[in-house]
Amino acid sequence: MNTEKNVQTVKDFFAAIGRGDKDGLLALVAEDIEWVIPGEDWPLAGTRHGHAGLADLLETASRSMETSTEPREFIAQGDRVLVVGFAKGKIKATNKTFEDDWIFAITVRDGRLTKIREYIDTQALARASQIDASGLT
Repeated sequence: MNTEKNVQTVKDFFAAIGRGDKDGLLALVAEDIEWVIPGEDWPLAGTRHGHAGLADLLETASRSMETSTEPREFIAQGDRVLVVGFAKGKIKATNKTFEDDWIFAITVRDGRLTKIREYIDTQALARASQIDASGLT
């Protein structure tokens, strides 16, 4: 598959995220997808595998935060697409807001996303997830 088609597949993936289209997302990712979110002290950190892992990630995200994401730039070479973007949102448990400049490194093979690794401001998300020592947010 050429790089233009890979970029379009990734754009379709982000469009499905924006619509909250779980079935659309699953149609665009490989059965054995791996999604890596580095970090500690917040619910989305970790590595998830397969459609079940993706479903768990989406459920955890919707349960724990409100967010809007804006992919701004797509850079492709071969089967890799880097997406540069921005997100802002709120952690539901603490009611704290965050802003996050991010890059997703995505591998696309045979028209499906096979690997996603996020490079995000994990500290901003961890800070927004922390409850103050008093128990107040």
